Amino acid sequence: MMKKIKSALISVSDKSNLKPLLQILKKNKVKIISSGGTFKTIKRLKFDCSEVSDFTGFKEILGGRVKTLHPKIHAGILSKRNNKLHQKQLKNNKFENIDLVIVNFYPFEKNLRKNKEI
Repeated sequence: MMKKIKSALISVSDKSNLKPLLQILKKNKVKIISSGGTFKTIKRLKFDCSEVSDFTGFKEILGGRVKTLHPKIHAGILSKRNNKLHQKQLKNNKFENIDLVIVNFYPFEKNLRKNKEI
């Protein structure tokens, strides 16, 4: 049985095709969570979105390198939806399931050439 996707975490380096994706998510009433540049792009495109730091209650650190590394994010992604203990633990911790993760790979090689600091 297919379950409805209720929430999505989006963190992409290539933001060029976000608008059509966001339109589909909006049409299906999917809650969007995002961070950094992706969050700013989503807001600029005039779509609703929760910033990761607001969602977790923890600000990003290390120049943005640590933002989604938080139990609220990982528990929401990794919990088994049909496991009563997992769902109880989410509820007890005031966490929620994250049904969809949308990412694309960071262009490490390109940025290494451009910025020796990475």
